[in-house]
Amino acid sequence: MALKARVLYDFHSENPGEISITEKELVTLFSEEELDGWLEGENSRGEAGLFPASYVEILRDHITSNTNNNGLSSPKIKVPSPTQTSQTSHVSHASPDAQSQRGLGAGSGGSGGGSFHTSQGSDDDWDDDWDDSSPAVDASQGLGRAPPLYPVTTSLPGRRESTQQHQQAKSSATVGRNLNRFSTFVKSGGEAFLLGEASAFVKDGDSICLVMGMHGPEWQEDPYPFMCTIDDPTKQTKFKGMKSYMSYGLTPTHTNVQVNRRYKHFDWLYARLVERFPVISVPHLPEKQATGRFEEDFISKRRKGLIWWMNHMTSHPVLARCDVFQHFLTCGVDEKAWKQGKRKAERDQLVGSNFFLTISTPAVPLDLQEVESKIEGFKSFTKRMDENIVVVNTAISEFARKQMTGFKKEYQKVGQSFALLGQAFELDQQTYSAGLNRAIAYTGEAYETVGEYFAEQPRKDLAPISDLLDLYRGHLANFPDIIHVQKGALTKVKDCPKQEGELHDRCNIISCATLAEIQHFHRTRVRDFRSQMQHHLREQIVFFQKITAKLEDALQKYDDDQ
Repeated sequence: MALKARVLYDFHSENPGEISITEKELVTLFSEEELDGWLEGENSRGEAGLFPASYVEILRDHITSNTNNNGLSSPKIKVPSPTQTSQTSHVSHASPDAQSQRGLGAGSGGSGGGSFHTSQGSDDDWDDDWDDSSPAVDASQGLGRAPPLYPVTTSLPGRRESTQQHQQAKSSATVGRNLNRFSTFVKSGGEAFLLGEASAFVKDGDSICLVMGMHGPEWQEDPYPFMCTIDDPTKQTKFKGMKSYMSYGLTPTHTNVQVNRRYKHFDWLYARLVERFPVISVPHLPEKQATGRFEEDFISKRRKGLIWWMNHMTSHPVLARCDVFQHFLTCGVDEKAWKQGKRKAERDQLVGSNFFLTISTPAVPLDLQEVESKIEGFKSFTKRMDENIVVVNTAISEFARKQMTGFKKEYQKVGQSFALLGQAFELDQQTYSAGLNRAIAYTGEAYETVGEYFAEQPRKDLAPISDLLDLYRGHLANFPDIIHVQKGALTKVKDCPKQEGELHDRCNIISCATLAEIQHFHRTRVRDFRSQMQHHLREQIVFFQKITAKLEDALQKYDDDQ
């Protein structure tokens, strides 16, 4: 028997062992067993390989079969090739497009799509006292945990509970559960919250306020905004020089006190944030690299990526003021205080389903049909944006390659030809030709210099655009899972039209949070792309002004040497 699944989102394979799938396509699964967030199967074009589990919905009632020579029904079985089998252990961390990170703990790295993602590797290995001192934790309380799907049972005064116990039982009995336990809606805790099974103590400082803006729900602005600078990293050693690492100096403006962090600290923070906020797009980190970690170009590129990452973090009203991020930014050299904050973050109860308990929404509930329309519109927008980011990145990469190689070579060829002409003219020993000879020689030098200008320019105006596009591809890779949580809640409400009250209220909370995150994405996108395109055009103007000035100097030589 062949198990079928319907594709919910497009996925474009970029690594060996993966296959591309398109929205609404039916794919055949070889097994329901999930491998680090991936399933293996065959698409409608007969291609076999891996694709993200959260991008498909298993169809339990859609079963097909093949008939053997005896007229008996036999299952369709496809054994993966040795190449595919050997790649399974690492391919789940390689795809820049589709790693499903919502609701995953640090055990998987929460790696997501785009060029910025975390992955397993040898970069900044976790092997020092910063990690070894952490206490042993169980599966429900620490690194690698899945978001809690059931209520916390400890009794605390002032606990905020989504419903009473009998209401929880009624909702759970009336609203059908999702049988796919690998669904993002389930793993994120969205289903548990909707069914009234979330329960945790929420302090005033943990509350997140949503307000109704001109274009819908928005995260309430941070009354105390700040920024953070990242200095050039310095190379540090430990174990008497046996191990080296890069240390980054971070200085937040609200403290003006520098703290030093390694990349692995960023990686740990990223995993905590992904686990903590199931409907917030946590920007992806610059990717790890096993070799060449101390090369100047790699260090410079990583620092730029971390600056983009930090700018997005500090500008998000929720992420910027959460406890774990503030601990990351403000805890100094006190090792004991750092470890205490680290353990507290790893034991945070307000993750997954309990995160939604922290949200307070505007008094007037949203119209579910309008919400669905906005979500579908955003889904179409992100699909088109992602497609065109690929187009732009390809175009500017090709243009940069031509500037650094082709244009430089052609200008140098012209410059050398002028130089040869000037050398030929020097064979004429007439004094009145000396000025012309020098001017032609200078023209040749000018063209060679212009060639160097072309080779250097992409680093100034095209590379920053490419970095920005990579960052936003990471954001776009986050949103299918975010949307899936909201659509799962909306589907549950539609399936139970007679369920009024708290089921709708909880769906309204998820919808408000999703729309607020979409609104923040758009505002940030407009800010970033406006700023980056302005920078690009200014750099282009300066570039052509340099060329013009060089050619004008060459022109002047013909008058000076008469």
